[in-house]
Amino acid sequence: MSKTIELIFDFVSPNAYLIWQPLKDLAEKHGATIAITPAFLGGMHKLTGNAPPFIRDAEVKGKNEYAMLELGRFVKKHGLSKFKMNPHFPFNTITLLRMLVALDPAKRAEFIETLLPPIWEQGLDVTDGETLGKILQDDGFDAADLLAQTQDPAVKQALIDNTENAVERGAFGIPTIYIDGEMYFGKERLDQIDDQLST
Repeated sequence: MSKTIELIFDFVSPNAYLIWQPLKDLAEKHGATIAITPAFLGGMHKLTGNAPPFIRDAEVKGKNEYAMLELGRFVKKHGLSKFKMNPHFPFNTITLLRMLVALDPAKRAEFIETLLPPIWEQGLDVTDGETLGKILQDDGFDAADLLAQTQDPAVKQALIDNTENAVERGAFGIPTIYIDGEMYFGKERLDQIDDQLST
């Protein structure tokens, strides 16, 4: 019986981009499936009192510099050389996440793969509706319909519920992964995830 990797996901996290391909590789290696749960990172921070590391650790001498060193090592190890920080970071992803919620869950991975490269390789301004719509249309998504669905109260509530439920289960940031009820936080847990999928 194949295992399910639940990924708590928000486009705004650079680590969500960085873990995406390595996590897919692990899923393929173990014959597992990835189930995507959209959650609003800003809401998670508000509910937990957490903050982005570059803000939280700004006054800790050397810590952010070391985090960038580790990021570089991760990028090199996993062949993610196209990655670059988005010049508009941090950006608001509410609309993108509502679109993700509105989609058939089977289409969520495709939607993520459509947008991660423009956001984290090409510096897309996600508030540029015209450019965003063209990217989605070119990849076969009905951008106008998805945008309309972002105003559906049920879609809005589903994203709120996802965010609150993730926090209730122990999540405090992105990416958070659950396998067999076990929680793993951050891109640095790939070896542990590999071990868990092997059991």
